[in-house]
Amino acid sequence: MEKEDDVRQERVVEARARNISHNVRCTECGSQSIEDSQADIAILLRKLIRDEIRSGKNDKEIYKKLEEDFGETVLYTPKFDIQTAAIWLAPLTLTGGAVAIWAFKRYRRKNNVHIMALDLVRGVPLTPKEKETMLELLTPPSTRWWGKWLPR
Repeated sequence: MEKEDDVRQERVVEARARNISHNVRCTECGSQSIEDSQADIAILLRKLIRDEIRSGKNDKEIYKKLEEDFGETVLYTPKFDIQTAAIWLAPLTLTGGAVAIWAFKRYRRKNNVHIMALDLVRGVPLTPKEKETMLELLTPPSTRWWGKWLPR
């Protein structure tokens, strides 16, 4: 009976150790977990994890010890703090900004009287002189800073 408890406890230790090992990056290989790696450091880390489990530590304490000893990059799931927030949220911010600029330009194009007038004139047959006069009258003034100093 005592042997069955030892076997059951060893199975629990092994299952927890494998679970933790799958979430820890091998410091030598970099792209593999320590569970999949055969590097010497990975073997030592797997043994360390099993020893920590047998000593009664929970998973969070083991992850914290590994992070303190080897740095944040040893874990596959980094903490969410100010630095990582900037990395994770930058694509969303850039995409949102691009969509906002596109929507503003589209709104402005639909409401710009000069562009609407040019669209109306496009299909009308005009002589070159009339086209030039119409374009001169209907082209909006440049709103860019270099438009004030550069000739058209």
